[in-house]
Amino acid sequence: MDQSSLVYGAVILLSGSVILLYAALVFWSPPPIITHDSEKKYLSRSSPSNPLPLTRLDEPSTVDLTIVVPAYNETERLPEMMAQTIKHLTSPALKGKRTFEIIVVDDGSSDGTSAAALELAKSYPTCDIKIVTLERNIGKGGAVRHGMLFSGGERLLMADADGASKIEDLEELWKSMDVIAPNKAPGMVVGSRAHLVKTEAVVKRSFLRNVLMYGLHTILRIVGVGHIRDTQCGFKLFSRSAAQQIFPAQHLPTWIFDVELLLLAKQLRIPVAEVPIEWHEVAGSKLNVVTASIQMLRDLLIVRANHLLGRWSAIPLKSKSD
Repeated sequence: MDQSSLVYGAVILLSGSVILLYAALVFWSPPPIITHDSEKKYLSRSSPSNPLPLTRLDEPSTVDLTIVVPAYNETERLPEMMAQTIKHLTSPALKGKRTFEIIVVDDGSSDGTSAAALELAKSYPTCDIKIVTLERNIGKGGAVRHGMLFSGGERLLMADADGASKIEDLEELWKSMDVIAPNKAPGMVVGSRAHLVKTEAVVKRSFLRNVLMYGLHTILRIVGVGHIRDTQCGFKLFSRSAAQQIFPAQHLPTWIFDVELLLLAKQLRIPVAEVPIEWHEVAGSKLNVVTASIQMLRDLLIVRANHLLGRWSAIPLKSKSD
């Protein structure tokens, strides 16, 4: 066999490999997240049976703060989280200074989370609590995305239903946002548990969960967000102008979606700050460590490859009217 035949064969083999890898990427990439008409409406204490339209993210803000709470089978943990959240938001120090709404996004629960959340809303007659029910379970990332896309806040906080993060730490995130994104500029502030790594809060976690944490940190350095010490804390604050650019471009509905949000912010040159917060382990996690680890690796490779190849991208806010 002559040299030209070898070169030709190598080119064919390489081309075939590239085509196969690209086909695998397309196959494994999640399909577009579909929003159903019923999911664009909410129930509340004042309208418990007649769904009302939600405010869209591309519309002007209606309140100072929206708290988006993704909830999947959270009838047991949601009441305490809601009580602590409302206690803080209605405290004398904040009363009258900040309007707010809370959006509970029921991610296709089977335990009556929506009904329980509606009953909770009736317990707080002075608070604007909206309950949105997704038609099927799509994952935490999809639930957060949906809540953000239909929020009225000038600033938007994602907060887990387990109440593991201390709601009072919102004020530290708020101060940081004032610094990095004044005058409604794009900005993202990440609650961080990195300072707790050597404390009992993390040391007492299961061995497998800690292995997952350290493995994740290593991979994150590879995919490009190693500058953020804690990507997975479910306590993040966005300015409305940042959310308008980030969440329409989000594709991952799974629990690793936080990494995609940070990659999008980096791509869009949106400033990101990391603020230490208090945190404690709460029983009842829905995360399966083994399957989550496999899914994590797959999804991180998918999101990074799609961004590198330009299949997924975000449009800067200033370019939308160009």
